[in-house]
Amino acid sequence: MTDRYAVIGNPIHQSKSPLIHGMYAQATGQDIDYTTIEGPPGGFAGAVDAFRAAGGRGLNITAPFKLDAFAYATERSERAQLAGAANAMKFDGERVLAENFDGVGLVRDVVHNLNTPLKGKRVLLLGAGGAARGALLPFLEQQPAELVIANRSLDKALELARIGAASGAGVVRGCAYQDLAGQTFDVVFNATSASLRAELPPVPASVFAPGCLAYELAYGKGLTPFLRLAQNAGVRQLADGVGMLAEQAAEAFEWWRGVRPDTRAVIEKLTIPLV
Repeated sequence: MTDRYAVIGNPIHQSKSPLIHGMYAQATGQDIDYTTIEGPPGGFAGAVDAFRAAGGRGLNITAPFKLDAFAYATERSERAQLAGAANAMKFDGERVLAENFDGVGLVRDVVHNLNTPLKGKRVLLLGAGGAARGALLPFLEQQPAELVIANRSLDKALELARIGAASGAGVVRGCAYQDLAGQTFDVVFNATSASLRAELPPVPASVFAPGCLAYELAYGKGLTPFLRLAQNAGVRQLADGVGMLAEQAAEAFEWWRGVRPDTRAVIEKLTIPLV
């Protein structure tokens, strides 16, 4: 019997998840059916109930339902708890397990695919929302020399830094954007939603150290204002979130099926030149 999986979001027509998981299933010989579900506003629980009743085994979750998925679950991983959100669920009878693979997928893309170790590096994380929360613990586990979180709302940056410091995993601090003047970093991540609106977060071009990696968590947007700022500042290594997308999907696939697919073919297929 073919096992059923899906991604739920609203809107959902743009999702690459069916393509990605279809490629993973073919490469690993797994018999699955993977579809999309457009969840109605305020109707997440009902849509998931119906999918489970029809035999669904697991879900990926995208905007705007990651908080709903976290609330729906009966068991939540440490990563999901830290993020306060879930991007994957697995159903086992009455048990609903929630995970968040965004951060670990991001780290794997940077460390393994882009060959950029974070250990001992000065890392700047722009934004303190759900994406940043999901990346916090995976970043600190890589033992950077320092992780700095900058955000428009200083309180949110400080709160996230306190959470990171409480984990005891590394040196982390929060600041406002204006506090970045005179500081340079080896890796800079844009985890804000600015690029989705073709806007630039208020970060000075001076934050990019020589040999820096500038990483845009959004994908498929080409040379975003953030990446253009980095390029104009002399940064040669630019990346968007397509590798993160592929890697977090591979983590979910392994969680569901017990086998981890190779991500290279998916990344090659989905990569858009940054021009």
